[in-house]
Amino acid sequence: MITAAQMRAARALLGIDQQKLADLAGVSLPTIQRMEASTGNVRGVVDTLMKVVDAFELAGIELIGENLISQGQGRGVRFKAATSGAGEVAGKATGKTKAAPKSKASAKAKPSTKAKPKTQVRRRKT
Repeated sequence: MITAAQMRAARALLGIDQQKLADLAGVSLPTIQRMEASTGNVRGVVDTLMKVVDAFELAGIELIGENLISQGQGRGVRFKAATSGAGEVAGKATGKTKAAPKSKASAKAKPSTKAKPKTQVRRRKT
């Protein structure tokens, strides 16, 4: 029906925070937080999900389902078909990538041995 990523993206398009969405949908802030923290399709009480979807639609957001054609007019954004590396790029955009573990040797910062260039100050003649 709706994914957590769609919810976050729709809120970003509207420029609203989670509290404002909760107010528009008539649900609690913890409900919105729980929905957006889920992975994949948002699960919950159907009535609550419909309130959120209706709030987005009233605000002018069209939620496009998997493999469906947009019914609206104007510009929009959607994922292309899955390609290799797409998850990596999407993860970087959301900050949800896993960093490679650091070795003990690389964890310690090494001081720079390069000399810093001297800055020249020019004085104006008076």
